[in-house]
Amino acid sequence: MVRLFNHWFAGNTVLQVVFDAILLFLSVVIAVAFLNNGELMSLEVVVPDALLFALTMVALNAIVGLYHRNPGRTTAQTTARIVLSVLLAVPVAWTIFSLLPRADAWSETLRLAVPLAFVTFVAIRGIAVQSGLLPALARRTLILGTGAEAVAVEQSIGKMDDAVRFLGFFPAKKMETAIQVSGNRILAGSSDLVEAVRRHKVDDIIVAVRERRGGVLPLRELLDCKLLGVRVLDLSSHYERTVGQLRLDSLHASWLIFGDGFRQGLLRSFVKRVFDLIASVALLVLALPVMVAAAAIIAVESGFPILYRQERVGQGGRLFNVIKFRSMRRDAEIDGKPRWAVSNDDRVTPWGRIMRKGRIDELPQLINVLRGDMSLVGPRPERPYFVDQLAREIPYYAVRHSVKPGVTGWAQVRYKYTASMDDAVQKLQYDLYYVKNHTLFLDIVVLFETVGVVLTGEGAQ
Repeated sequence: MVRLFNHWFAGNTVLQVVFDAILLFLSVVIAVAFLNNGELMSLEVVVPDALLFALTMVALNAIVGLYHRNPGRTTAQTTARIVLSVLLAVPVAWTIFSLLPRADAWSETLRLAVPLAFVTFVAIRGIAVQSGLLPALARRTLILGTGAEAVAVEQSIGKMDDAVRFLGFFPAKKMETAIQVSGNRILAGSSDLVEAVRRHKVDDIIVAVRERRGGVLPLRELLDCKLLGVRVLDLSSHYERTVGQLRLDSLHASWLIFGDGFRQGLLRSFVKRVFDLIASVALLVLALPVMVAAAAIIAVESGFPILYRQERVGQGGRLFNVIKFRSMRRDAEIDGKPRWAVSNDDRVTPWGRIMRKGRIDELPQLINVLRGDMSLVGPRPERPYFVDQLAREIPYYAVRHSVKPGVTGWAQVRYKYTASMDDAVQKLQYDLYYVKNHTLFLDIVVLFETVGVVLTGEGAQ
């Protein structure tokens, strides 16, 4: 894993982005040389435009989610993202180069070079992937423990594609009980952890043992392994790095208190607020035609009111009214009892279902951002009724209220729509990761992925 601006990325993902950027850059250079009969123009002219093309294409790939590992994504969904990237890439880059102030001859060369470069990129990228030429930064990983926690860790690293090479399990101690892994998956031939680490050339040890009292952990051996250059991770750190969650079943208050993160300084708040104001005004201007059309369709389909106001819990537990386009029938909660929104909810109107698919119903919340009730990125605000219920049932739930709620969030681009207590637990674990590690960079990552979610319709109810 690679940490950039307080956020964790898989090493292979970073490598893939770098590889794509270099390949796209060289594709433009080669295409320009080909169109000029093998003669390359001045580097001062070619390099900036080739670099702009590479960055634009990488950004588009990121927006449609090609760099986001999602084991639950089907082949059809992956194919749809690739097709969407191809459909967007060439016209977007071609438009950018057409609008740039360049000499006519150079502009014409670029307009021809862009499609040619993209075809070259797709061909070489396909060959590299098919033949295994893209190197993998796989970490040789051993799990210390053989119980339920160890099995859960194995399942989580199984979702990391080729970023981890799992070697097997090593018992935390000879008397460890509740072994839940088969014997052939436990590293044999050594009763000493240091010896096993040397023999199997281990890079990472994940300590998958929740109970550590009574000499369960071989602390001296773990220290020796660390001194040999092996990275030793506890359960909380593992899930934070690999899944982007703070898992409640492995979380300790001391880890939250003494670890890094959860910085809420004035400078960070100021930067986030300025970014929110600029971005929300820009988005409101761009989305105004869509919002006017959506309002008109709501009025025709089901009458007034067009907007839906609902009390939500914000930063510090403060109550405010969130604003959305009404996507349900006016009698959706005629009995006055709050209910979770579920898949294929019969309370949703036909146009409301379309709005939810494209997140159009969320656009009026940009007004909440301008007012300061919300941020563009943050935990989704919940209704007081559900907050009281969830806070009683779920530990650390109130931590999510230490930052402003968001129009979109890390949990929204990582997990489906909340429809039950179990879903709320899963989303809270993503929210805790965001609260601990939030930066402007992570906000931008979330916004990029939100665009991909909107374009593909993932996670809507």
